[in-house]
Amino acid sequence: MIPRNHRASDRPLLPAAWRVLRSVHLALLVILALALAGCSPLTMVNTIAPDDGFALDRAVGYGSLERQKLDIYYPEVHKPQAPVLVFFYGGSWRRGDREKYRFVGQALSSRGYVTVIPDYRLYPDVQFPVFVEDGAASVAWVEENIAESENGIVLIGHSAGAHLAALLALDVRYLNQQGITDRSIRGMIGLAGPYAFEPENFRRYRAIFATAQPPDISRPVTYARGDAPPLLLMHGADDSVVLPLHSQLLQERVDDKNGRVTRLELEGVNHFDIVLGLSEPFAHLAPELLPSLERFIQEQT
Repeated sequence: MIPRNHRASDRPLLPAAWRVLRSVHLALLVILALALAGCSPLTMVNTIAPDDGFALDRAVGYGSLERQKLDIYYPEVHKPQAPVLVFFYGGSWRRGDREKYRFVGQALSSRGYVTVIPDYRLYPDVQFPVFVEDGAASVAWVEENIAESENGIVLIGHSAGAHLAALLALDVRYLNQQGITDRSIRGMIGLAGPYAFEPENFRRYRAIFATAQPPDISRPVTYARGDAPPLLLMHGADDSVVLPLHSQLLQERVDDKNGRVTRLELEGVNHFDIVLGLSEPFAHLAPELLPSLERFIQEQT
């Protein structure tokens, strides 16, 4: 029996809680050490993320250019009938590197999914829609070369990568140009995507999308349709970089077309938490993220 004057704060923590606190504490210590050494934030996350549960096929070309390469994470234990997951990172269409997202490949492949992370060409070397076309080419390569794609493909993207993934799922022209149809796409999961983005109103992005004439052709909300693959739109409620309104607007457009869409707004989560939450050491930043993502994928199998 607990004495009456025993405070809740005096109770011993459960072993599982101790493990969580210890892992978070160790992660923070490692990140501090790496930060002092001048490492980038994503390099830090990769350093403390698990490095097992998968086999990695690195720098596979899906085209002839330097930025047209992808990494493939093969799970040690495959989930039966699981689709292939293709993850597109963000970076404001200006930066990004597939190798910095090993923590994503590990987290998803360790759950039994073949996971592909492509690079794509970036501004100032290219403008819209070349990066979307590269994304379509990488998906076409997956369908042709990875046997598990017979179970379908689920597109996942964060920020600019979610914009790219949404265009592939909604605007049929990109995949059709690669000789495939969106019937191969079982679903799209968007993390903090700028689906109603108006780049002409922002000096930083104007040149990237100057080739989008009229501007609406670069906006995923333009292509909302009832027969699109199912969408899961997740957004942090505390996101001040890409406002949650973008996910709300896309959901409303798809709903108006009687399409299949689910929107989850994650309390206390910001624009960066939502991608760091894919890493096991930082899953506590967005605890609903991985369970919701996996539940959606399983519903599409």
